[in-house]
Amino acid sequence: MENERGRSLRRTIAAVLSAVGLILSVLSLAADYLGLDLTPGFGMVQMFQLLVGITCLTVAIFLYVSDSRKDAPRSLQADIGIRLAATGLVFAYVSGLADLIRIGTHIAPNFERPYVGPLQLGGLVLSVIIIFVGALLYYTSRGTHQTSSMEFLLNGNDESGQHSRPELTVDTSASSVQARRPLTGDR
Repeated sequence: MENERGRSLRRTIAAVLSAVGLILSVLSLAADYLGLDLTPGFGMVQMFQLLVGITCLTVAIFLYVSDSRKDAPRSLQADIGIRLAATGLVFAYVSGLADLIRIGTHIAPNFERPYVGPLQLGGLVLSVIIIFVGALLYYTSRGTHQTSSMEFLLNGNDESGQHSRPELTVDTSASSVQARRPLTGDR
């Protein structure tokens, strides 16, 4: 009963964060078209709004996926996905606010305000790709299964379930290790 209440709360929080993140991102990207821009171009208020929107969407994705997993333990792949997405968020904030933290290309006094240039936009695109890859790794991890969905990389099974890596045998007479393929009819 209490576990179901916690799941319902996580779903509600994920839905609210999704809506807030989507609204903030769309408003910041479409401020010129909606007549909401305070300054010409893409300003720092819009950048901060976009970054908060991306953060809300990322947290909502991870809440939603973790809620669908029941109470299974996280795998190493899921942990890597979480850390990769968090790194993508940090990279998004650093590249988005680069001029304000004085590491950008437009920090000289002759600029009247920070300017979002192509390097910052490239950094934002790269950070969103990193977040997407992290979320994809988290989503494809074991979930409620005992093994990871990418275990075929570890044990070398192809789609038919047969081993595709060579087996190692030890020849004790020569004290050496030799790699040898298994003797199957089609290999």
